[in-house]
Amino acid sequence: MVFGYARVSTQEQNLDRQIDSLKISGAEEIIQEKITGTKADRPELNRLLDKLRKGDIILVSDLTRLSRSTKDLFNLVEQIEKKGANIKSLKESWLDTTTPQGKLMFTFMAGISQFERDLISQRTKEGLAAARARGRKGGRKPKLDDNKKKAIYELYQQKKTTVKNLCAMFNISKPTLYKVIEQISKMKVS
Repeated sequence: MVFGYARVSTQEQNLDRQIDSLKISGAEEIIQEKITGTKADRPELNRLLDKLRKGDIILVSDLTRLSRSTKDLFNLVEQIEKKGANIKSLKESWLDTTTPQGKLMFTFMAGISQFERDLISQRTKEGLAAARARGRKGGRKPKLDDNKKKAIYELYQQKKTTVKNLCAMFNISKPTLYKVIEQISKMKVS
């Protein structure tokens, strides 16, 4: 079975162009969706993935209809291949897992993506090691306990200490300071 998948981001947008190109290219059934591509949970795409059987093909007019990120695209193609199905993009001819060349090209692109993720991970680890060698710790700062939060609030209300000095005293950022003030204010009101 050849399935077409057409998606636009908003209800106001039109699917006609995609549907026409998918029909011309042989889609027997077209799944339509009006939802942003940045959402991981796309009900119609999930329904399509559930329907897939060995030998099926998913046609998309272009990759942006299927996925907004490389990582998401690779995960989707992996799910499709696990079911024994294939994917084909009308715009990006290199994405056609129905051919050996298409599979090779996709594998090549996946390898580049994995290489990029590995480099980022390596640089992060090297940066953390360099910071530790200089006596700094990585990761999030410890959370403020209730006593510190109350002290921040009291000092802030007294208006004798500047916001900058309060942040320095408690080793926190301005947004954190204002969150603490808001939390304590709400507690005092209730």
